[in-house]
Amino acid sequence: MRRFFTLFVLFLLIGGAYFFFSAKGKQNKMVQLKEGVEAQWGQVMNVYQRRADLIPNLVNTVKGYKDFEQETLVQVTEARAKVGQMTVDENILENPDLMEKFNSAQGELGQTLNRLMVVSERYPDLKANEQFNNLMIQLEGSENRITQERRKFNEAARGYNTYIKQFPTNIYAGIFGFDETAYFEASPGAEDAPTVEF
Repeated sequence: MRRFFTLFVLFLLIGGAYFFFSAKGKQNKMVQLKEGVEAQWGQVMNVYQRRADLIPNLVNTVKGYKDFEQETLVQVTEARAKVGQMTVDENILENPDLMEKFNSAQGELGQTLNRLMVVSERYPDLKANEQFNNLMIQLEGSENRITQERRKFNEAARGYNTYIKQFPTNIYAGIFGFDETAYFEASPGAEDAPTVEF
């Protein structure tokens, strides 16, 4: 009986040690992947902020052309204001509804900026303005960076989400409170190019 008790205690100690080291390894890996997702989210926000900072300069440059379509400028200004009113914190990463709302607002801003670019084609004097051209180049660069950083974010989120959904990691993820991260998705209508009637 004593031998059985000793074996039982030894089994519990070995099992407990295995569980401890397994849980520690899984938890550390989840933290590492989650930090990667959050760091990439910071990069996404950085390029969105760069774009938002360019917009007032672009709008002010275009305002100097009295014949320019005011409706387009108003739409750009309103879309930027809508994005600026959103409160964005780390909770957005685990809330697909908040992520969709944020993504939609950013998509709307991107579409109005595309419309501004298309409309500006009608104004040769504006297109010849060096400041306007520099701002447009910077804005196009920002749009490219946004696309790249969103792609990298989705890759980091996919790696993290895949890891926390695999067995037995999904058990540890539930115990330690690691939730799935939402992805960036294309906004409805993003595939349609803006149309402007001449």
